[in-house]
Amino acid sequence: MRRLPVYLLIDTSGSMKGEPIEAVNAGLQTLVASLRRDPQALETACLSIITFDKDARVVLPLTPIEELQLPVIATPESGPTMTGAALELVCQRVDQEVRTQSADVKRDWKPLLFIMTDGSPNDIQKYKEMVPECKKRHFAAITACAAGVSAKIDMLKDLANNIVSLDTCDSATFSQFFAWVSASISSGAQSVGATSQLVLPPPPADVYKVD
Repeated sequence: MRRLPVYLLIDTSGSMKGEPIEAVNAGLQTLVASLRRDPQALETACLSIITFDKDARVVLPLTPIEELQLPVIATPESGPTMTGAALELVCQRVDQEVRTQSADVKRDWKPLLFIMTDGSPNDIQKYKEMVPECKKRHFAAITACAAGVSAKIDMLKDLANNIVSLDTCDSATFSQFFAWVSASISSGAQSVGATSQLVLPPPPADVYKVD
């Protein structure tokens, strides 16, 4: 079976402490529950979660939806936003985890990348170096979420071909965002093989598409 690899990069810098990160954890639970109700996504989608603050780390390696157990995402008391390090790590993981064609294994579908941040990269030079590296990995879609008023959308425009913004980082807004991510993954699971680029569904009311 050909897999649809999905990578979620989640900002866990100090500004996400409290209600925002609690809302992220609740949203992830909703996302996985929704995907498990979609037969196509359940059959093909695999999920990985990478968090980034002063370090980037894999908190969930690429795992089939039906098998995964979500970790609890935590934040430090304070700390920078090392977005470039997160992009470097996701490139490494894609190289290691995404299957290419071989005599024994079917290659995976083009992976999806979602990145959510409430600020801007503190490692700007690394970020600028890794943007073209990410594009070399031929993601079917790179989608960025600028969460809250402090998120710098201009920095994300170099990376992502789809950008959405959230005015607030509360549980209701994050719930809508992760429900939309789930719908986007389901759309990818249904369209794999039919198109080289993923067409995302329209975002909900509190998730604004950035042109």
